[in-house]
Amino acid sequence: MRAQAIEASLEAVALRAGDPTHQVYDRLFELAPALRELFVRDTDASVRGQMLQQVLETVLDLVGDDHYAGVLIGTEWVNHQNLGVPAAQFALFFTAMIDAFRTILGNDWTPAFEAAWQSVSDQVDTLIARRAAPA
Repeated sequence: MRAQAIEASLEAVALRAGDPTHQVYDRLFELAPALRELFVRDTDASVRGQMLQQVLETVLDLVGDDHYAGVLIGTEWVNHQNLGVPAAQFALFFTAMIDAFRTILGNDWTPAFEAAWQSVSDQVDTLIARRAAPA
């Protein structure tokens, strides 16, 4: 059920907005303006687009069979800290993405979409908390 809602929401976003990269990153930079500096060399937004694509593929795996997503999210949490992303802001990307999708769809954002994406956000938070815990 969750996977179907995520897939349906992504299809609806694509139909409505095409590539939502700009909306997602605009929202991220509203929430954390200092993160914009990390993308100063990404003048054509290709890095942002590739990152969003990887996140969406990871989310689809996470809500599916979770072949790699759980491990990748923890690994990327560490990698992003090495790139200058504060640990506490890593999951903010998921908030920004969900906010952007909600805005893009407006009245077409359903309770099922909200519940599915909140579940993904909660799962990401749990994965990060496990990774952050001392061994």
